[in-house]
Amino acid sequence: MTGQDPTSAVRIDTTRPHPARMYDWYLGGKDNYPVDEEMGRQMLGLDPRVPVMARVNRAFMHRATRWLAGNGVRQFLDIGTGIPTEPNLHQVAQETAPDARIVYCDNDPIVLAHAAALLRGTDEGATEYLQADVRDPDAILEGARKVLDFTRPVALSLIALLHFVSDEDGAHDLVGRLLAELPSGSYLVITHATADFTPEESKAATEKLRAAGVTLALRSRAEFTRFFHGLDLVEPGVEVPHRWHPELGEPVPGQDDGVIPGYGAVARKP
Repeated sequence: MTGQDPTSAVRIDTTRPHPARMYDWYLGGKDNYPVDEEMGRQMLGLDPRVPVMARVNRAFMHRATRWLAGNGVRQFLDIGTGIPTEPNLHQVAQETAPDARIVYCDNDPIVLAHAAALLRGTDEGATEYLQADVRDPDAILEGARKVLDFTRPVALSLIALLHFVSDEDGAHDLVGRLLAELPSGSYLVITHATADFTPEESKAATEKLRAAGVTLALRSRAEFTRFFHGLDLVEPGVEVPHRWHPELGEPVPGQDDGVIPGYGAVARKP
């Protein structure tokens, strides 16, 4: 589907930090470089709870996937997949629904290099990896159609991704373009960082990342909610991520020790 061999050599830019590799470092992974750790440590200097936030985002994805699979969703399009960290989305979905079909998508070469870990699903279902950028929704849709049936509901998962897409890049329009191709009964799943709770720290983090060539577009609750315009929000609606259906997973250690500066939500396309 990608036209590329995930085991072949890929060019990885180690001269500046990359969000996927920083996220991997926050989660305690090994697929990152000194430049990612250095920027990660700078972020910890501004807010030592960043690793907790990363784990909270991951836990939200697990719970949302369980909820969706438990409510009959059998197809998932996960954009901004990141470096594989078990359990991955397909493992959570296929635990409930062995016939679930999942397409992963990311634009970081290091994720491509590890894509084989994302392709070990059940015999009944399907998993595939697509190397593409969220800013090119047509390429994503074209690739996803080879695995997913767009006449049946699809869960579009954008976990901790859109805060790296600026308004200048048309973040809301990109989401709208992707949703427009999905049928009634599909779902949109998003988590997103915000400056609503920690304005000073967030401003400093945005400036540090911008200086390193990384866009950070923190959005308010109202701006986040706009992504779900025309959709029916699943209860409890827009929430800080760890408070969304906590009964569907184990709590992340430290999640209640202060504010989690982000939002999460799931919504259905009528």
